[in-house]
Formats: sequence, structure tokens, C-alpha cells
Amino acid sequence: MIEFEEVSFRYPGNRDHVLRDITFHVKKGEFLGISGPSGSGKSTLCLMMNGIIPKTIEGELSGEIYIDGENIKEKEVYEVSEKLGLILQNPESQLFSMTVEEELAFGPENLGIKREEIEERISWALELVGMEKFRDAFPHQLSGGEKQKIAIASLLTMKPEILVLDEPTSNLDPKSRIEIFKIVKKLNKKGMTVVVVEHETDFISSADKILILNDGKIVKYGTPREVFREADYLKHVGIRVPEIVEFSNYLLKGGYVDDIFLSVSEALEVLNVKDRESML
Repeated sequence: MIEFEEVSFRYPGNRDHVLRDITFHVKKGEFLGISGPSGSGKSTLCLMMNGIIPKTIEGELSGEIYIDGENIKEKEVYEVSEKLGLILQNPESQLFSMTVEEELAFGPENLGIKREEIEERISWALELVGMEKFRDAFPHQLSGGEKQKIAIASLLTMKPEILVLDEPTSNLDPKSRIEIFKIVKKLNKKGMTVVVVEHETDFISSADKILILNDGKIVKYGTPREVFREADYLKHVGIRVPEIVEFSNYLLKGGYVDDIFLSVSEALEVLNVKDRESML
């Protein structure tokens, strides 16, 4: 669904490339987690996925980017948006209508979808994100977590096959963060291809693959287990690993376990804790 082949990019007037020799693939239905320190090129990578770079934000781009087999150099941003939805860090930058219903209707209306189907899509999307009772609400009066849910729902009404979220929980409280990632995981389980950029690596530890950026380059790329085995390196470049992973790395170094844990339930199973339900 997403292919980057030797992609490099430099903003106008900048001496150095913000991304260099980026190559990775995301299959249909996969969940890719992306992390890296500030300034490593994560947001630029997201903007390249839906064609905003280089169609709207210009610069020096080399290499090839394909979305569902189509080269985005040959597509306009609105064409890519029919296949791929992008959620930015600040949901307010994507909300502009007077009511939630109008917000969710905007995308499919521009696709020429019939009104009856638009109504069905709005109801479906609001139910999926748990925001049915806010249909007539003014978006800018909602909380940060509610705004993010509406931003996600507004993309879902366009029925994209790929959802890309650029640090979707960066400005949210812990409860809202958990709610957003439950929605993302639910969408992925339903078959949607998902890409999440996130500093909180706990939330991407269940991804199919994790990609780590540093100084514009891919420094680690593999399964969560493969990447998190390098916890010392990740901390060295400024990435906080999940606490359960850090704990299991200490046990691994001491020879007490054979591999790291990616979750508390996995740790309890490996450590043979009998009363696991009470521990969880």
C-alpha cells in the first residue's frame, strides 16, 4: 500500500536534506509505527505520503513514492486523499465547519457521494469513534480528545484504505490518548492500513513493524521485538522505550529470560505468574 524507494528531500534554502535514502514498504492491512527524536523528519515523511510534499510544499525530492501502486508524482493531493487520510498533530488545523455533521459531510460531498450515503457514512463514523451524541456540536467547543476523534471520523467518511496519524496524542491527556489508540487499533483490526508517528512508544509496541528515524535516516526498521531489543541504542538517540521493555532488557542481560517482553500479559506468562488476572 505504501512504498518508499530511496527517497530524499530537502526544503528550499536548506543546505542539508531533512530525509535521506528512505526505503520501506507497508503491506495492505499492516500497522506501521514510526518514532524518532524531534527534528528527525517524521512529519515530513507523513506529508510526503499524501503528496502535500512536493505538490503543495515544494523542495528537492528524489526517489519514488507509491501509494497502492501509483506514483504520487503523477497524482494531485486530492486524488491521493481518496486513498490515504492524514491526521495532523493539532486537530484544530483540520476542523473548520460550524457543526460536527457538516465537518464529516465535507469530504464525501466533494467526492460527489449521494446525500443518503453521506448520512449513512456520518452515522457509521461517529459510532466508530464513540461520538454519536456530538453530531450537532460546534467542533471548536469540544475537548482536545473529542476534536481528535472528530478529525478521525471526518476522514473515515471518505472511506480511505490508509490512515496516517502524525503524533495524534501529543496534546492529549492520558485517558484521551488511550481512547484514540483504541480507535486506531479497532480500525486496523477491521483491515485498514495504519501508520502512526508517536513519541510514546508504548502505543506502537503492538504494531506489525516499527521504523526509527534519526537525523533524517532510518536507523532501525523491523518488528517491535527486533527494534526494542536495541533499547540502549534507542535511549541513546533520545527515544523512550516502554517500561516493560526496559525491565525485560535488564532481565535479558542478567540471563534470567531468553527474550524481551512487549506487554505486561506477555511478561506474566513468561514469568509463570499464576494469578495473572488479578495482576492485570
